[in-house]
Amino acid sequence: MHFDEFKNRPILITGASTGIGAALARALGGLGARVAVHYNSSQDAAEQVGEDIAKAGGEAFLVAGDVSTSEANDEIVRRTVEAFGGLHTLVNNAGGMLGRIPIVDVDDEHYERVMDLNARSVLQACRAAIPAMRESGGGNIINTTSIAARTGGGEGAGFYGASKAFVSTLTRVLAKEHAKENIRVNGVSPGVIATPFHERYSNDEQLEGARQSIPMGRLGTAEDCVGAFLFLGSDALSGYITGQVIEVNGGQLMP
Repeated sequence: MHFDEFKNRPILITGASTGIGAALARALGGLGARVAVHYNSSQDAAEQVGEDIAKAGGEAFLVAGDVSTSEANDEIVRRTVEAFGGLHTLVNNAGGMLGRIPIVDVDDEHYERVMDLNARSVLQACRAAIPAMRESGGGNIINTTSIAARTGGGEGAGFYGASKAFVSTLTRVLAKEHAKENIRVNGVSPGVIATPFHERYSNDEQLEGARQSIPMGRLGTAEDCVGAFLFLGSDALSGYITGQVIEVNGGQLMP
């Protein structure tokens, strides 16, 4: 089956300059989508993703902003809708751990930084995007959560996992609230994926320990995650699926 339905579709991906977001943006470009590539500090990387999308036959629109603030999320969505004349699909992919810290050491500042980046960003981007989807008769939201939302995360990653559990639950709540408006809301939950995320927050010993716990015997790649997003983004393939979270982890967790 060809993913012809993505051709010319207006899609916003937050955190699309590197890692999973960049891999998905490039894949959608190859399917002819119109992709808003959001980034915060990685402008050079975002520009490269935009170039790759254009070369693949899609259309790229670069949009910058710090998604940890509500105002920035509103502006990112507004600019995307303005550039494309609408919005069909929102992929909330931006997020981060911001350090491995045991729960007992999480102070107010760390709490706010992590929750603003991982939880507020998803909530506010959805609030901003849903009116535009209503205007076009429906849409699709896909949230990136994490295996840590179910397992509690590895050493010092528990609070990150808690913030992603918020995302998983919010996904189900939004799916219930907007199903009758033809807006589907689902999630993708990556396991241990070899991206800049783990280059920043995990050492070799931690990654090797994770690898040994994965039945498939290797860490995942950003490209390993793309298929789940495309499946959930396709009305032809997943039109009767909403409120679900797909685990992409090589068998590390089998819920």
